[in-house]
Formats: sequence, C-alpha cells, structure tokens
Amino acid sequence: MEKLIEQRKKKLEELRQAGINPYPNDFRPNRTTEELHRQYDSRSREDLECVEDSIAVAGRVMSMRGFGKAAFFHLQDRKGRIQVYVRKDKVGEDSYRIFERVDIGDIIGVNGKVFRTKTGELTLEVNAIRLLSKSFRTLPEKWHGLKDVEIRYRQRSLDLMVNHQVRETFLKRNRIIRLIREFFDSRDFIEVETPMMQAVPGGAIARPFITHHNAMNMDLYLRIAPELFLKRLIVGGLERVYEINRNFRNEGVSTLHNPEFTMLEFYQTYAAYEDFMSLTEELICNLAREICGSLTIEYQGRTINLSSPWKRISLDDAVVSFGKIDRDALRSREKMASILKEKGISVEGQDTLGEIIILAFEGLVQPQLVDPVFIYGYPVEVSPLARRNDKDPERVDRFELFINGMEMANAFSELNDPLDQRERFLAKKSERESVLPAGIDEEFLAAIEYGMPPAAGEGIGIDRLAMILTNSPSIRDVILFPLLRPEK
Repeated sequence: MEKLIEQRKKKLEELRQAGINPYPNDFRPNRTTEELHRQYDSRSREDLECVEDSIAVAGRVMSMRGFGKAAFFHLQDRKGRIQVYVRKDKVGEDSYRIFERVDIGDIIGVNGKVFRTKTGELTLEVNAIRLLSKSFRTLPEKWHGLKDVEIRYRQRSLDLMVNHQVRETFLKRNRIIRLIREFFDSRDFIEVETPMMQAVPGGAIARPFITHHNAMNMDLYLRIAPELFLKRLIVGGLERVYEINRNFRNEGVSTLHNPEFTMLEFYQTYAAYEDFMSLTEELICNLAREICGSLTIEYQGRTINLSSPWKRISLDDAVVSFGKIDRDALRSREKMASILKEKGISVEGQDTLGEIIILAFEGLVQPQLVDPVFIYGYPVEVSPLARRNDKDPERVDRFELFINGMEMANAFSELNDPLDQRERFLAKKSERESVLPAGIDEEFLAAIEYGMPPAAGEGIGIDRLAMILTNSPSIRDVILFPLLRPEK
C-alpha cells in the first residue's frame, strides 16, 4: 500500500511541475449519470449520432481499461455510473498526458457527447478532461467479499463509494424520514425541537451520558427521550406535535442497540392509544408501499406480511398462548418466578409481578412475533407515564408494536393526573436515582399541574424501522457512523 501511495504522490508532483492544479474547484457538471441514462438509454445508435448536446459530468473513476491511445473507464457520481471513452487524438496530447496520470479512485470532470458502443452500452465520448482531485489510496478490488463487517462500518466513506447496496440503504433511510414528515405534516402535526442537553433527563429509565457546562458550572445530561418536553408543549396548546430526534443511552451495543439512535415521537390531544394503533398501521403500511413496493416483504430469510388488519393481543393472552403459562399464575409473583426459573429465565432484581410478567413475555413470546402485532395492557409497575386502564387499574392503556420479534413502537394514553404522576415518580425514585442522578423533573410536574388535556403519545424507532424496510441485519447497517471501539 505504501509503495502505491508513493507512486500516486509522484504523479501528483509531476502534474504540479507541469503547471496543473490537481485540486481545482471551477468545474461545473450540467448532468448527473442518472439524467444521462434517463434521457438517452432508449435512443438508438443512429439517433444518438444526431445529438449535439454538450455534456459535462463529474465523478470518481471506478474502473479503467486502456488501449494505448484510447481508454474506457466508468465514472461514478451520486446517482450512478456511466461509461466514458477518451481518445488521444480527440482530447489532444496535453490533455491525454494528464489523463495518463489518472488512477482508479481519482475524481475527474469530463465534457463530451453521448454515443452507443458496438456492444450497446451508452457511453460519453470525451473532448475535454479535468483532474479535480487526486486519490492516494487504491480502491479494494473485491470489497463485496470482505468478511469483517467492522471494516465497512469503520471506513464508511469507502463502503459508500464502492458498495451500491449500502448507498441504496441510506438513500432509502433518507426517504423514510421524508415520508414520515409528509405523513404527519398532512395530518396537521407540527414538527418541533426539544433540548438534547437536559438538567433532568426523563421520559425513560436508562443510564444517561453526563457532561458539564463550564459557564453555568452545572452537570447536564444528553437526553434519553424527549417525552417530558413534548408533553409540556401539549400543555401549552400545541395539540399535535412530533419530533424526529436523536437520543443517547449509555448502555450496551448489539445488532438492535446503538448508544446514539433516532426516534420519531409524536403526541396528539383528544386521542387514546387505540387511535394510535390505527395511525401506526397506516404509517408503516404507507412506508412499505413506497419503499418496498409491497406489503409483503422479505427480511433476513423470513416473509413478513404487513397487510391490514394487524393483530391486537393483550399481554396476558400473549403470555398464556405463546408462553404456555397458566393464566392463574399471572396473578402470583411467586408462581411466575417459579415458572420462569424452571424455564431458565432469571428473575433476579425484578421485585414486582409486573416486571416478572414482562420477563416472561420477552423471553418466551417476543421471538415468536414475526408478522406485526400490537401487544397491549401492560402492568402499571413498568409504565410510570401511562394512564391507568379504567376497568383494571393494575394495567395501563399502552401498547407496543412488534415485527420480526423486534419492538418497533411504544405508545400509550398519557397520564395527565399530576397527583398520580407524582406518586408513580416517587415509587420509582430509588430505581431512577440508580441510573438518573438528577432525580425527579419537578418542572414537568409543575407544567401538568396547569392541566394537561387527554392525549396519546408514541415513540417509533426509526433505525429499526429502516432495518426492516431495507432488509438490514444490524442497526449498524442503517446508521452511517455507528459507535465502534477505537482501532488498535
């Protein structure tokens, strides 16, 4: 590698000695490769001979084959690739001498006219060529054969450069987010921004990242969720709000977890969690049709059917039917703890029956949920911000959406009783303080004491949604720069 780099640096010096600037910034393309293909792919060789358009294209040289006084190469821009043909007698000796110092990986600009080769490939014949940026490092010849995916994540610029599928994944992710905005904007929601640095992190129980503000001499926390700030906007009269936000949780890394991740969170007054089941189904079906072209999608060897209606199953029914647990046991912490121990599931540190039921669901039920299903009726002990169910006060009006065994969304009818909210915060105080040193958010409690209208709220993991819609096996495949350990 070092020898090749030195060879390319030598070419760079030769260009400079010849008075050529190898890093100019005055070339302006007038077409993308996609526009060329769209405009000319359907035209015959004879038709193209009559085309007088003067075309300027810029991009990276991805392959090259030379024949002495002529050469073919492929030029890649942000939209795709086009074959380019350069002849010495066409561009002149001086320009061809520059071209002879061009390597695969260099960025160049070319002017010319389109034609079709004998093999039928649309090609740009060059009449002028400019070197725009010299590349020192060689591109990998067999990038698709690399087994160490961490190299791809660590060198994402190279990954995007040579791997078409990776670029397509992130273009789809971008489109997913644009479609989400269109969906909510069209329903009279407004997009807002809430603080990413918070004096008291809330909205979830998770270990935060801590920083320090020097001027104010105070500790701050990167947000673990925007929920409590979005609810304050509901109190203030912004009745439909959404935020596409970055959250930070100082916890583990896996194929489903990255410490920095993207969430969609939205709130609507005078709505309940059942309303959001329908809204969520409509949103994701719309995304699947637009991104995948179908409601039947393939994900890692499995066929997932997103067609409506999606199943709605209570948590208790799911544990009984999928987990094969007797319904009577769901009312006894001791019985549930004994059953789970027999099944090899540890209940250490889980003090309440509700927490143990969640363990049973996660271990015995969740992996079986392939097609989308709403699981509702969660224990109050694990839902400190959700409204109690009117018929069963030990349960809350909450659902989670699962697709392919992954939690995709969490929603509930919001708790707007400030007295109940304070009691639940206090009940969770010791657990919260073990991971949230700042304690209870008194400013949030003061806000809802002014009166918070009945509302529903929901969070959807955009990274996981992108995984499903792009058939990506890991969350790191849909995050441009996932967190990695420093290279040794």
